[in-house]
Amino acid sequence: MLHPVVFDIETQFIFQEVKNDIKKLKVSVVGTYDYGTDQYICYEESQLPKLFEKFEHAGELIGFNSNKFDLPVLAPYYVGDITQFRSFDIMQEVEKMLGHRISLDDLAKATLGTKKSGHGLDAIDWYRKGEMEKLKKYCLMDVKITKEIYDYGKKYGRLFYMSPYGKREIVVKFKRDIAPPAAVSLSLPF
Repeated sequence: MLHPVVFDIETQFIFQEVKNDIKKLKVSVVGTYDYGTDQYICYEESQLPKLFEKFEHAGELIGFNSNKFDLPVLAPYYVGDITQFRSFDIMQEVEKMLGHRISLDDLAKATLGTKKSGHGLDAIDWYRKGEMEKLKKYCLMDVKITKEIYDYGKKYGRLFYMSPYGKREIVVKFKRDIAPPAAVSLSLPF
């Protein structure tokens, strides 16, 4: 059985530095949680072939804004077609239900009673200063929050956020009928 993998990326640059070209943001680290092994692992840019091996054997990739951000940033590193991976983007599901986007931090505060440990700009600063352990810890904390939000939504069929009128519920459908995954063309030699 193929197991889902939750993931999150951090980049080396911000959009303004690369003239809004998402493919030039470059990866600093990618954090993952594998439901099959119950392990959190962080991959640096030089270790991306190992990450892609994990992706190629995952039942599904779960992220937050992953279809419009994380996967496009990873695409230049992958020799195959990154869109072939089955993916589930929590932000897209929430946006579909609400009609607008909401941050991971806002969902975490209202749903889980927790918050992110920093900001994406902090991650870029840590990368540039060579503070890789801080960067990895931050990235894996985002992965943990994403996993916990996914697990909560799957179990209870709802998430929460704070509006100007107080705490509001978002009905979500994370339990879905998933056909067996289509064959993924393996691009790595194993």
